[in-house]
Amino acid sequence: MKLWSDGHLRLSLTRLGVQYLLALLVLGALAVRSGNNLLYLVFSLMVGLFLVSGWASRGAIRGLRLVQIREGQLFARLGGGVRLQFLDRAPRRVRGLQILLETAGGRVEPAFYAGGRGLAEGVAVVQAHPDRRGWWGLEALELRTRYPFGLMEKSLRFSLDQKLLVLPHPRSGPHLGDWKGEAYHPATRSGAASPEGARPFRVGDSPTRIHWKRTAQRGKPWVREFEEEVTIGVRLRLDLREWQRGPGFERELERLSGAILHARLKRQEVFLEVFGREGRQAFQGRAHCWRALALAEPEGR
Repeated sequence: MKLWSDGHLRLSLTRLGVQYLLALLVLGALAVRSGNNLLYLVFSLMVGLFLVSGWASRGAIRGLRLVQIREGQLFARLGGGVRLQFLDRAPRRVRGLQILLETAGGRVEPAFYAGGRGLAEGVAVVQAHPDRRGWWGLEALELRTRYPFGLMEKSLRFSLDQKLLVLPHPRSGPHLGDWKGEAYHPATRSGAASPEGARPFRVGDSPTRIHWKRTAQRGKPWVREFEEEVTIGVRLRLDLREWQRGPGFERELERLSGAILHARLKRQEVFLEVFGREGRQAFQGRAHCWRALALAEPEGR
């Protein structure tokens, strides 16, 4: 039951609060009818409890200010965490706040901020599930509390004007070598391919690797060193001039996003080349490549 609202702060009675008030009215009527002092005393205690509930819930929602919102890594249709950082002017106060984030599309799960930890900086993580890539608008933030007895609910609403960048959904697909425009970026390391040189024998080296000629020259065991090609990174390519707006372009972005995620799991570097009307743009690093894909727009006709 809504009691009062000014568009910013709202006060309402919960179902338990309505039942409590009905019981309070019945008890008051019985006290007046019978003139029993014990009923008057119980009635006074219940009124006091109701007033304390309203005062405590008002204090639980005051003294908390939103400092910033950090986006983290949000993927379309997959979601991610959005960190809300608060400045708590009463860090030891128990708050019991439910945090609701209103957005332009998508789905956001409520978060909870307990308070009372003695920290001036409070953090709450909201799980968000945007429905598409690109910029995602945040419209409002609402704080609700029923602390301490659940009789009344107070809510404080803030308008927001902020956008978060949503990355393409990381679609899984075939091996990178089977994709058009993707290739491995090789390097060399010690291994078992072609001979690279020789070095002194170390404990644990296989006798089959002994370099007999060098051993005879130096008078002590030497072994062969080898090198092999290993993948330290993945090179991706996207030509915006070959694509038109539609599901096909979005699937291509999702495949490239999946390749970046695959490289992240293998701790490999990522290189992305984007070709368009303005020429070639090169990006290095998973975060920069993901952002480039999130903002990419087709240029084909």
